[in-house]
Parts: sequence; C-alpha cells; structure tokens
Amino acid sequence: MSKPSLSSLAIESKREEIAAAKAELAALVRVRKDARIALRAEKSAARALKLIDRAEKKAARIAKLEAKLIALKVGKVGSVAIRTNKRPSACTTVYQMSA
Repeated sequence: MSKPSLSSLAIESKREEIAAAKAELAALVRVRKDARIALRAEKSAARALKLIDRAEKKAARIAKLEAKLIALKVGKVGSVAIRTNKRPSACTTVYQMSA
C-alpha cells in the first residue's frame, strides 16, 4: 500500500467540509420548512376562529331581531299600552262630540 499523498489528504478534508456544509444546509432548509408549516397552521387556525366568531355574532343578531319581531307582533305592553287604553284618540273624541 502506498502512503497517501498530501494532495489526496487535502481533497479528503475538502470533501468532508463540503459534506458538513451540505448537512448544515439541509438542516437549515428543514427548519425553514417547519417554520412555514407552523405559520400556515397558525394562520388557518386564526381564520377558523374568525369564522366561528362571525357565525356566533350573526346568530346572536338574528336572535335579537327575531325577538324584536315577536315583540312587535304581540303588541304594546306596559305603560304605553295603559296610556293608550285610557285616552281615546283625537278622531274618536271628534266623533263623540258630533254624535
């Protein structure tokens, strides 16, 4: 067996440096990819929360408007109803005076 020459040792050390640099590069690429995946998942979760919140607000608004509609259908309640039942309207008073 022949003794390795100086140039072959230099070549081997450069190959090891290149392999180490490639491994480091692969690790950096993987970290960046993982960060992008995490960011995407975070954004989609935030988007889903916004949609849920919007749906809840819409349902609450619909319920409030339905309650208002039911209240309008029922009629006047409370002090306003008592006042309107006590006092006759202007046209009723005119008809009573002429009769």
